[in-house]
Amino acid sequence: MGQREDSVREIEFKVRVEQGSEALRLIGYSLIFLVGWLGVLSPLGSDGNARAESSVEQTGVKRKANVERGRDIFHGKGACSYCHGMDGYLDRLPQMKEDIAALIARLNPPPTDLRNPGVLRLKTNKERARAIREGHPGTGMFPDRTMTNQDLADTLFYLAFIRKDPNPEQ
Repeated sequence: MGQREDSVREIEFKVRVEQGSEALRLIGYSLIFLVGWLGVLSPLGSDGNARAESSVEQTGVKRKANVERGRDIFHGKGACSYCHGMDGYLDRLPQMKEDIAALIARLNPPPTDLRNPGVLRLKTNKERARAIREGHPGTGMFPDRTMTNQDLADTLFYLAFIRKDPNPEQ
């Protein structure tokens, strides 16, 4: 990972964090350090699903989506795993500073179990895309306007993959 990419990530996180509360500001700045320090996580297992692709419709536009790229965004640029857990397992949080983990543990309501379709309030990719882009009112999820449309399509496809959704394009 180049120095330019690290600088871009740092700027993206700073922009995102400016829109959040003081607690989220602290989380964001710590994540800048952690993402740069951790680098890229290993790809999914070699079970053949890691490279699965699909056309995902998002806001009326079909995009070819890739599970592996979505996973990389979930654990990297999107920083989703800090609240939703590694690969969406709430009990498997990545390593982080103790004070950051304590802040995340106090989120009310707690982060959603992205692997359990039965508890998800957002039922369509359009709703999920809006929550990612604009934040999710009444929760600790703040807006992410740094993701490209392709990043978003890949992330939505990865989320469908981890919840074993037979219709990932909805």
